[in-house]
Amino acid sequence: MYFFLSNFSLNGICLSTTTIPNMLMSIQTQDQSITYIGCLSQMSIVLILGNLENCFLAVMAYDRFVAICHPLRYLVILNSCFCILLVLFSLLISTVHTLLHTLMALRLSFCTDLQIPDFFCELAQVIKLTCSDTLLNNLLIYLVGIVFAGVSFFGIIFSSIQIVSCILRVPSVGGRCKAFSTCASHLSVVTLFYGIAFTVYTSSTVMDSPIKNIVASVMYIVIPQMLNPFIYGLRNREMKATLRKFIPAMPLL
Repeated sequence: MYFFLSNFSLNGICLSTTTIPNMLMSIQTQDQSITYIGCLSQMSIVLILGNLENCFLAVMAYDRFVAICHPLRYLVILNSCFCILLVLFSLLISTVHTLLHTLMALRLSFCTDLQIPDFFCELAQVIKLTCSDTLLNNLLIYLVGIVFAGVSFFGIIFSSIQIVSCILRVPSVGGRCKAFSTCASHLSVVTLFYGIAFTVYTSSTVMDSPIKNIVASVMYIVIPQMLNPFIYGLRNREMKATLRKFIPAMPLL
């Protein structure tokens, strides 16, 4: 679990580092320009890290499924080699997904002095600025996005259903609470990730206000990475003990 969690945390740090420092520098220097190569590079890095985060959530759901439903076989199924292969496979899928969009974006032609209504080069906003036909690009975004995110999402749903079913078969209340506490943090992060992602991409298609799109993008990039350490930190008994000083009614699971 901590091996996957460390990779998930590192991915979140890289995702924030790709966009937030550049935004802060633009605010400080009042220079909001970016080169064509720099824009494509930033877009590709954000895509690969966002896809990787999606994959890590599915892998971590599988980890919780094995830990709760097959605890005696946990170390046999999720051995070190298999864990490394899962991370490398997630990286491979994310890279292939990103290359599809990046190569399709390279065939587009752009005019000069374009203004991107966002604080970073987001794929959908970049495609809107092109002078070329974007039918294939838009189809690729929806098709690959539905397949890629759908497989991970339904994998998480399947694992969650199996986990809940397994927990309900535990006879003691204390055993149920202990089993639920092992996956509560992950379910919270999954809800946060997909909830904000759905809100952002729904608002970007419905709202025409650039300011609202920027606010939604900031929420997607900043808020999950800011809250994830706190959510997973609640599994630490020392942090729970510290929080009890401020919230006396909080139980120590």
